[in-house]
This record gives sequence, C-alpha cells and structure tokens, in this order.
Amino acid sequence: MLPEIAARLNALNRAFYEEFGDAFAATRRRIQPGVRAFLESVSDGSSWLDLGCGAGALAVAWAKSGKRGSYSGRDFSRALLAEASEVTRGLSNEQFRIDYDFLDLQDPNWAESYRGRLFDGAACFAALHHIPGRENQLSVLRGAASLLRPGGEAIFSVWQFQNSPKLMERVLPWETVGLDPAELEDGDTLLDWRFTLHGEASTRGLRYVHLFTHDSLAALAGEAGLTLCESFYSDGKSGNLALYQRYRI
Repeated sequence: MLPEIAARLNALNRAFYEEFGDAFAATRRRIQPGVRAFLESVSDGSSWLDLGCGAGALAVAWAKSGKRGSYSGRDFSRALLAEASEVTRGLSNEQFRIDYDFLDLQDPNWAESYRGRLFDGAACFAALHHIPGRENQLSVLRGAASLLRPGGEAIFSVWQFQNSPKLMERVLPWETVGLDPAELEDGDTLLDWRFTLHGEASTRGLRYVHLFTHDSLAALAGEAGLTLCESFYSDGKSGNLALYQRYRI
C-alpha cells in the first residue's frame, strides 16, 4: 500500500475517534466474551501491555478479578484514555498496578520507547484491523514480539464483520471517501458506524477496517517471529464476530 493511501486511511480513523470517542466509549464498557476467556487464563502476578486499550473496560475487569500483576494500557485516542483513567481511578495498588500512556501504532518506531521494559504478555484486541497496509500490520506484531520476555505470549483479536448480515449492510464503496479500490489491499473495507445516546440524535461515522482470515493473521504473526498456539472465534450473538489468536515468542 502506498504511504499516502495509508495516511488517508489513518486520518479517516483518527477523525472518527476524535469526533465520536465519547459515544464509542459508551458502547465498550463491558469486555467481550473472548476477552473474558483470555483474562481467566492469565497467570497471577504477570505483567501485560494492552495495545489499543480503549476506554479501560479490560483494566476494570482485571482489577476486579483479584489477580496480581501489572497492566499497561496504550491508545492513540486521548478521549478513550481519559475515559480509561477515570473508570479505573483508585483501582491501582501495590498488588495490581495500572498505567496508561499515549501510543500511536502507526509510528514504525513505537516499540523503541519501551525496549527497556519487557512484559510477560502483549494483548491487542480489536485494534490491528484498523492498521492499513500489510507492512504496517506486520510492524505492530513485530513490535509486540520485541517487548516480550523469553517464553512470553501475545494475543490478538480482529473483527469478523462478514459473519453479521447487519454489519455487511454497512459496507460502503470506497468512492464514498474518494478512494479507488485498486489502491487498497484485499480485505480493506469502509464501514459506517451508528449509535444513539439517550436523548441525543443518532451519530454516524466512517471507519477503515481490514478483514483478516485465520490464515492471513497467522501468517503475519509467523513473519513476526510468533508461534501460533491457539485460535478461536467468539463475541456477538452468533459467537463468531471476532477471531482470537494466541502466540508464544
């Protein structure tokens, strides 16, 4: 993918989260079943980096689970980071430490600032599919792998919106935003997002999403030096709106 096309897709998603960050956070205050299954398997006392932490729902559930360790949430949306800091206020203590910071996964050198700190695990839920371009996606996986201790693990989840007829109705032609489909990669999709807060008018935004298959995600992780250990589908009424893959370094 040409850098200028990736930049336009990044700008599209950045504008979405800047404009609809608060409304989006209101829809993400509970963790998904697949994320809960992951949390139940986390070793007590381990340290984790959450790439694309969103509004802090996972950190809240983690703290309430009673497991010791540390949780470091990172996101590029300052609105979501503000929400995360607020909902986890008072939950960080000596047994379970929580910290947040701004992080743009589109920066090819994003992992460099964390090289002095290694983690037992890295999680990236529902964020990789917003990264345009295979090389940029690979950079995220390589960065995560570089921050793991020997034997560390990573878990990534990606949206499987093709399994929902309702979501498929929200697929829009790329001409909607002035892009030629020939400039994009297989799986690149433009989706509209709709939500209505109580007492407010309906909101509508546009987002770029890449549709991964089981094999395409596993191949990407393999190139990053990660070994696939488990793969499963979860979330949504049908139980298959997200693909989860766990890896070992």
